[in-house]
Amino acid sequence: MRKILAIDDQQLILLSLEKHLSEIGYTIKCASDGQEGLELFDSFEPDIVIVDINMDGMSGLDVIKKIRQEKKSDVKILVMSGNTNEDTIVDGFDLGIDDYMKKPLSLNEVSARIARIFGIKPKKKENASKGQMLQRRCVGVVIPCYNEETRILSKEFTDFTHSNLGYHLCFVNDGSTDNTLEVLKKLSEGREGNISVYDCGKNGGKGEAVRQGVLHLYKDTQLDYIGYLDADLSTDFKDFDDLVKTIESSKFKIVSGSRMSRMGADITKESARKIISKTINLIIRNILGMSFNDTQCGAKIMDREIVHEMFQEKFITRWLFDVEIFMKMRKFYGKEKAISYICEQPLKRWIHADGSKLSMKDSIKIVGQLGQIAYHYNFKVKSKT
Repeated sequence: MRKILAIDDQQLILLSLEKHLSEIGYTIKCASDGQEGLELFDSFEPDIVIVDINMDGMSGLDVIKKIRQEKKSDVKILVMSGNTNEDTIVDGFDLGIDDYMKKPLSLNEVSARIARIFGIKPKKKENASKGQMLQRRCVGVVIPCYNEETRILSKEFTDFTHSNLGYHLCFVNDGSTDNTLEVLKKLSEGREGNISVYDCGKNGGKGEAVRQGVLHLYKDTQLDYIGYLDADLSTDFKDFDDLVKTIESSKFKIVSGSRMSRMGADITKESARKIISKTINLIIRNILGMSFNDTQCGAKIMDREIVHEMFQEKFITRWLFDVEIFMKMRKFYGKEKAISYICEQPLKRWIHADGSKLSMKDSIKIVGQLGQIAYHYNFKVKSKT
């Protein structure tokens, strides 16, 4: 039986590779860093090595050098990486790799390339692996849930994690009084690598639920980006994945969805509610001193390096934590840098989900909470600007 050694510092990728390749008949062992991979190489004696380039500690190119130059091995080596830098790819081939697979790519493409190296007919497991993609980076998504028993039964969640293997969804039960927690536990059964459940115990508001979920995901060092998304899927996964693609290919620290009508998505057809929305938005812009159009969209993705600073301390409001994140960015980086680090991206498919609109009474409460934010961050917190 042909043996494959996979070396990657992202467990989501390794688990998916291991499952797929073992199911189609290969013997596979995995290592989560270069040193462990080299030790396994000696004992396992693989026929093919699959290695990522960008790993903490020993890089993939260093692993390849040691295999080719120190161990004098002519084992077949396939690079699988999100690094598309031309010089890096050329360096890999100069070191003697046999193929370079650019993420994102499908599991079936991986097995086809392996089969080509072995000179055999590609092995497929069509029903399970068709359309399953390995992403360039690993992404954690917090989904706060308060009495969302019906909504989270949607197949969109399981279908998305099945097809997008670099994603981990963390559902946060925010003290639900219905059967949400039981439904979430059932949802995660057998999918623990891609779906987890964090239970807050009692309702602390959406801001605290998101904060707890983000800090929980932050402990998982394989996650390059961490974000959050509403359980009602007002922003769908296609739009969210577009936010991820933007942050992957840029120097932004936050990419935030925007629902503003002038940016391509109709917030509401109700004139009174529209006036209130615009008024609240104007107040937010004045408090921030930054001209963002829609801070309140419940779809954001962030570079993990800002998570500790933005989420370590509790938010002072239950609903307007998005505004507080923007305020914290300004206080930590200064106004100009904060503006350059935040991208507001129009959503293409945003909808009002049933029951997701705030009442007129809630809108009045929001104005009061904005006053709290202005006082707390502009007067009580020492500014770096």
